[in-house]
Amino acid sequence: MSMIKDPISLTAQKMQTAHLDAAHIGDIEGAWGIIHQDDIAPRTTWFARLLTLLVIMGPGLITMVGDNDAGGVQTYLQAGQNYGTSLLWTLLLLIPVLIVNQEMVVRLGAVSGVGHARLIFERFGKFWGMFSVGDLFLLNFLTIVTEFIGFAMALQYFGVSPYISVPLAVLGLIAITVTGSFRRWESVMWLCAIVSFLMIPLALIPHPALGPIVHDTFLPGVRGGLNGTALLTIIAIVGTTVAPWQLFFQQSNVVDKRLTSRWIKHEQLDTVIGSFITNITAGGLIVAAAFVFSGTKFDNNFVDVLTSAKAMAQLGHPNMGAVLAIILLNASIVGACAVTLSTSYAFGDTFRVNHSLHRKLSEAKFFYGTYAAIITVAGTIVLIPNAPLGLLTLAVQALAGILLPSATVFLVLLCNDRAVLGPWVNKPWLNAVAAVIVGTLVVLSLILATTTFFTLSGAATIKLSIGLGVALVVVLMVMGVVLLVQRIRQGADPEEIALSRMEKETWQMPPLAELTKPVWSMTRKVGMFTLRIYLVIAVVLMVVKVIQLATGH
Repeated sequence: MSMIKDPISLTAQKMQTAHLDAAHIGDIEGAWGIIHQDDIAPRTTWFARLLTLLVIMGPGLITMVGDNDAGGVQTYLQAGQNYGTSLLWTLLLLIPVLIVNQEMVVRLGAVSGVGHARLIFERFGKFWGMFSVGDLFLLNFLTIVTEFIGFAMALQYFGVSPYISVPLAVLGLIAITVTGSFRRWESVMWLCAIVSFLMIPLALIPHPALGPIVHDTFLPGVRGGLNGTALLTIIAIVGTTVAPWQLFFQQSNVVDKRLTSRWIKHEQLDTVIGSFITNITAGGLIVAAAFVFSGTKFDNNFVDVLTSAKAMAQLGHPNMGAVLAIILLNASIVGACAVTLSTSYAFGDTFRVNHSLHRKLSEAKFFYGTYAAIITVAGTIVLIPNAPLGLLTLAVQALAGILLPSATVFLVLLCNDRAVLGPWVNKPWLNAVAAVIVGTLVVLSLILATTTFFTLSGAATIKLSIGLGVALVVVLMVMGVVLLVQRIRQGADPEEIALSRMEKETWQMPPLAELTKPVWSMTRKVGMFTLRIYLVIAVVLMVVKVIQLATGH
């Protein structure tokens, strides 16, 4: 008896790649068109190049716009209302951080053909694989709850009860994703990206002065001087802009969109454009809040987004309040979709089941089922009377700060793994930049975790920050000297030279079973052991703190 095989599966077998889902191989189907799998024609005109870029654009743009989710809207609005435009410089500094971090997952996705979670399992073992997926699930779930808080607040501004808005949001988010069409899903996300530009006209309504904006964008400072509260606001801006879910989502979305090594440069440009867009629009929120509340009783008195929207209306700007509510609603949609999908993608990688938006519901029941379940449960929690939503928001911030170091460390190590990336591994200069960024993120996460767990005065918080900053500089200098000495002693690596001469656009990672197992040096073993101890202690302290707050102690 003959069996009819799935043509997608036959294609995957023929190509002998590492893809775990056969649907991840085929034509690129973007919101703006289709690029066929066998299309190797050069783009000789500007129009052809632009159209190709538009078709490929999506993973980077959606990830970056997803950064400005409900929590992001609240953080940027709080920064503007409490500190005017004086924190705009943080957004400028975060653009290269976003680009460097997310560009690395672009290469990992396009070259390996598998998601971030699968690579961690394969290259770091089951412990770190389960840990990464487990903490991603917990952090993402708490984040999604905050997205539904955003849904409820946004529609409350227009008089809609949360008991109506939240169930509608649950159904809408499921309907957007469970269509069996990657192209339809991406089209909705593109629409959300376009709506996010409302943050710019919002900033123009209160007629802002250009001088302070330019000054505060390029010259760091803090209105009222640097203190513990201001420092935590800066850390919150960093935390809402750089989050672990982004790494998992963009890499899996690159794979799901069927991008290969040939299209890496286009996807890198997608990421760069998205990074500028997300920070420019975030700046619009800060500017809007800074100028509309300046000199009023609401200045330096942020409560939440809904309260600020109503305050705008009280100050004679009802249009601003309405636009802000729409922005919050839109941010909650794209944030909830992207964050939840990052979890479903990771589960698909972990359990090796179909996990593609190209799949119909009947072909990927586990993938869509986990997405729908997470959305439904998160929405239900928001509707529970007297649910500790403020405590959940605090837990999200603290947990994100705790888990960020491990996520960024894994990212840099994977991008230096020649078995995975071949000729696409990080260049030495990029490793140097990444080391500075990772070190800075680790310091910020330590500050956030410490101030969350322990009550510190503003002066103590600043002293802690200076001490950790000095320690970071010393560690980076020592690491640089050690690596330079090792490089000189080892000389040129023949394997490195051979890989650098390979045709990069056609190089793909071999199937996972064929990869050579990584050899762990003593330095890596000590580093990973230290990271494990830090995470265990920090998570235990966080749990204790949350229990204390929940019980009123």
